[in-house]
Amino acid sequence: MNRTTRASLWAILLIGVVLIVIPFAIGLPGKASAGQTILDDLHPLMQPASVSKTVYYFNNTFVPLGPVSVGAVRAGTETPKLIGGLATPLHMTPNQLTQFLGAHFPATGALIGSLPKLSPVFANVPPGIVHYTPLVHAIQDSLPNLRLFTWILVVPGVLLVLLATWPLVSARRERVAAIPAHAT
Repeated sequence: MNRTTRASLWAILLIGVVLIVIPFAIGLPGKASAGQTILDDLHPLMQPASVSKTVYYFNNTFVPLGPVSVGAVRAGTETPKLIGGLATPLHMTPNQLTQFLGAHFPATGALIGSLPKLSPVFANVPPGIVHYTPLVHAIQDSLPNLRLFTWILVVPGVLLVLLATWPLVSARRERVAAIPAHAT
């Protein structure tokens, strides 16, 4: 076996040892087990009945707010023009109108004042529960047992160690066998 092959095998052996040691050094078995416990606890929420209830609440709460969110985004950009446009015919300055609304119509004044700040929030309202359907199916159908994550690293590490050690040990035995025995 030449020097390059031997160096490559030692590198493979080192990678295998790292794959075996690192998961235990970072406490992956305990963390993976805790993660699996969380998933097991959340499993009832991922069942069709619970998902259907979530869809029901979403469709009856957020979907009806869709037009409101679109209107709020538009209204947020129009608010400064609205205040200015109303102030002039009422013979007030925009500041006077804002103070008047705040004093006599506090909820409406606060809503109008907050629309420009809320526009980005309303702009990010998702289009509906259908938007999340692929995620729900992925969670329901394809989550592996997290306790396997340690072994996903350790098993290939063991295989690499075995595959690198076998030629190294075989070559060592051949070299030792080739050395003539000393007569005493």
